[in-house]
Amino acid sequence: MTAVISTDPATGQQHPLDFEETDAATLAEAVAGAEQATQRLGALGRLGRADLLDSIADALEARRDDIVATADSETALGPVRLNGELTRTAYQLRFFGEVLREGSYLEAVIDHAGDTPMGPRPDLRRILVPVGPVAVYAASNFPLAFSVPGGDTAAALAAGSGVVVKAHPAHPATSALVGAIIASVTSPLVGTAVGVVYGYEAGIALVQHPSIRAASFTGSPGGGRALAELAAGRPEPIPFYGELGSINPVLVSPEAAAARADSIGVGLAGSILLGGGQFCTKPGVALVPAGPAGDALVATLAATIADASAKPALTAGMAAAYAKGLTALGAVPGARLAAGPSRAADVDADAAAGTTPPALIEFSGDDLAPQLAEETFGPVAVVARYRDDEHAARMLASLPGALTGTLFLEPGDTGVPAARSAISARVGRILYDQYPTGVAVAWAQNHGGPWPSTDSVHTSVGATSIRRYLRPVAWQNAPASELPPELRDGAAAFPRRVDGVLVLPED
Repeated sequence: MTAVISTDPATGQQHPLDFEETDAATLAEAVAGAEQATQRLGALGRLGRADLLDSIADALEARRDDIVATADSETALGPVRLNGELTRTAYQLRFFGEVLREGSYLEAVIDHAGDTPMGPRPDLRRILVPVGPVAVYAASNFPLAFSVPGGDTAAALAAGSGVVVKAHPAHPATSALVGAIIASVTSPLVGTAVGVVYGYEAGIALVQHPSIRAASFTGSPGGGRALAELAAGRPEPIPFYGELGSINPVLVSPEAAAARADSIGVGLAGSILLGGGQFCTKPGVALVPAGPAGDALVATLAATIADASAKPALTAGMAAAYAKGLTALGAVPGARLAAGPSRAADVDADAAAGTTPPALIEFSGDDLAPQLAEETFGPVAVVARYRDDEHAARMLASLPGALTGTLFLEPGDTGVPAARSAISARVGRILYDQYPTGVAVAWAQNHGGPWPSTDSVHTSVGATSIRRYLRPVAWQNAPASELPPELRDGAAAFPRRVDGVLVLPED
């Protein structure tokens, strides 16, 4: 067996952990535990699951110092960032508790028997139920919020599904620690509701296990495609929810550039550089008008990026991939390096040290080359100069689907209408005069978008992300004793649609 290794990206030091990569027998145990937990989570009911999520959040926050220290030793993201991420993680667990208590996620519908223009209608009652055990593939860049205790796990537990998480190799010690904390809460009530497995082979076997009923993934397009094909190629295919990469375009109108070139340049640089440029919502392409106002904006943007220091990449492999991507961007015809290392030797030296030097590529050509429209994971972005509305719209229409699109406009701004329409057609969330690096956990949130940002129409953040782990079931002419409690006649403490009328709970 292969020992699991924890690596400090700031120093390169490796520390073997006291456990090994997951073998077939251990994987089978983890999935069996998730199956058993699914049954017990269902027996808890939605209110019991809400309390369980609150307890998990409490337990994680009680171990805050240990969790942050461990995560920092594996990610070099720093205590400030990691404390914020742990707060977010606890918040989204409690948020899903509120989703359960409110109850509308069930989409409960009752149609009593009656006559219709098509003839007699039977008694029909419909609700959403858990899909069953879920596989979650942890993200590299969020060791908490999108990993073992993250949003996918919280949504699946809320739905009533046990979870098996494939830990990311960038932070195995953190994964083991938070997995043990969660188990200390869930074991007395429902058993191993969140199992954790390690290693490449375990990740492949997990999505193919016949008891796994859905899988979610945050990572590279290549890894996501491979897992999606495995999920689809099973004897009984399962849904695969992938977040695979996003360029997150930004459009600055001529009026906005003229009015606030400096403030937009500084703010945009901060968004590009945040977290070492390792956010899925990092602005990857910014369209800025040609002319003096745009020149001023790009100058401020470039100067701010040039003043920033290189940060450790999450892994040595990511540092090497960033260096390769940066070199490729600079070689595109019509592109120039506006900020960042100008010598290939400097880029290679940073990669060898495991760091990613901030950079800005400026493009002044006619059509964006495909290389400029691909996500480069790290602190680099492309600023493309557009001549007019038609030119901006054409470049935006050539971009792949994205999680976010940002518009910087002035009050009453009617400029670039075609470009504004083009950006809206290619993204899942449209921001106005704000920066995209930040995803609020909220009822109205949508963290998803056209391919390749995601491969489904579902959000992975917010209340409706629970829908990925639920499936509809209808009961026809069922006796009351056979119905779920939420579908029985009488007053309900959550919204339902009864005979076509939305019925809200009484205050």
